[in-house]
Amino acid sequence: MSNLSQSHRILFLNTLAFTISFACWTLNGVLVTFLVDRGIFNWSVVEVGWLLGLPILSGAVFRLPIGILTDKYGGKKVFSTLLLLCSIPLFLLPFAGSFWEFAVLSFLFGLVGTSFAVGVGYTSVWYPKEWQGRALGIFGMGNAGAAVTTFFAPSLLNFLSETDTENGWKMLPVIYGVVLVAIGLLFVFFAKNKKAATVARSTSELLAPLKNVRVWRFGAYYFLVFGCFVAYSQWLLSNFMNVYHTTLVMGGMFATLFSLPSGVIRAFGGYLSDKYGARAVMYWVLGSSIAISFLLMFPKMEVFTSGPGVLATNNGVVTQVSASEIKVGERTYNVNAKSIISSSDSDILPVRNSWQEIVVQQNQEVKKKELLAEGITQIKFNANMWIYLLLVVLIGISWGIGKAAVFKHIPEYFPNEVGVVGGMVGLIGGLGGFIGPILFGYLLNATGLWTSSWIFIFLISVGCLLWMHRTIINIMREKMPQFTKGIERNQ
Repeated sequence: MSNLSQSHRILFLNTLAFTISFACWTLNGVLVTFLVDRGIFNWSVVEVGWLLGLPILSGAVFRLPIGILTDKYGGKKVFSTLLLLCSIPLFLLPFAGSFWEFAVLSFLFGLVGTSFAVGVGYTSVWYPKEWQGRALGIFGMGNAGAAVTTFFAPSLLNFLSETDTENGWKMLPVIYGVVLVAIGLLFVFFAKNKKAATVARSTSELLAPLKNVRVWRFGAYYFLVFGCFVAYSQWLLSNFMNVYHTTLVMGGMFATLFSLPSGVIRAFGGYLSDKYGARAVMYWVLGSSIAISFLLMFPKMEVFTSGPGVLATNNGVVTQVSASEIKVGERTYNVNAKSIISSSDSDILPVRNSWQEIVVQQNQEVKKKELLAEGITQIKFNANMWIYLLLVVLIGISWGIGKAAVFKHIPEYFPNEVGVVGGMVGLIGGLGGFIGPILFGYLLNATGLWTSSWIFIFLISVGCLLWMHRTIINIMREKMPQFTKGIERNQ
């Protein structure tokens, strides 16, 4: 078997294992929403946020040590052990009867999320530098595992609960546990171990790259394109059910439309990064994230504000008041009566309606410029569900390309520490997936707006773009000072 065909076989196993791992990692997004919707557990919005975030937390925090273990012992040993161990809490989850029991087991099975750090290090050692962007992009398509859960799990939960509404859900984590065991055994028997060609180093030497600010900048990008992707792959289901009153299954399908393209297009993001450079791709990704999140910030709303009123043009006494006019002395003022606003859920743009309400009475003496009828304007914005879904899909695609671009940087700048640096960048990104649902819950409680989470995304996107652009400008000033000065003089 040629080296390239063997590399492709390992890449296939890696991608398959990561897809299943990611599906398990995001299981709570559907399961917890189902349990609360059916009234099986009465968890608050904040508690739901914690349950969505805890698996992401454990999968993030332990990425760094798992990345170090991968560099030291090889991907086959670490991956197979991880898959088999993480099946245990899934088998125990049906026995959880309280928030804390569910939380602890969720934290434990969430360790399967560290599979990304294993796969990045294990994939990169099988491919030359010119192939790594594409290979890591294909491996990263395992993010589509979130789509597997959001697409199949709601229907499966409904099927399992047809005969037993209280306990039917308990078979779902068992099914996931069985699949993890099967993939773990597949890895044991068909994968081949390989480690990066490095000399023996102490722990402090292994962690030395983390002192480089570049690692943390890559982590900030990944916090956005991966962490927020993970957060929304779980949060969107509740969003659609609450705002647009979809069913669990339809909401799951919409969440799938967000997750699946974002995961699949990651391979294309690797190709673009190989061809045009990761930095150029990241400019496009961050710019589109800013534009789309800005459009998504506007919620479904109905606003009443002051409109054009009617003012008296001279002193006098109100001699006649009717629904359509006011008469002051000999002068008659027309009044716009209130009409019913014509709007529907299919409206794309806001709908406006204005009218005037009379604030004076007959025989009342008024002065010049005194208000006779108060103007009121009603603006109704339905935040069309299909437009919202389209924008969500587009930002997911943008983030999918960005995930590949971020990890294209790592083998180039840190060829011998891919596991460690990839683990740290993955950790920071995973923290975004953990913080996201919890923060979104608090923002929802504080503002009452489901779209408040998109304001957070907008600010993070702007921050990442400014940091990257400032870094590039500083590099240009350092490497090409005369060229930079010439540009500044001609601005």
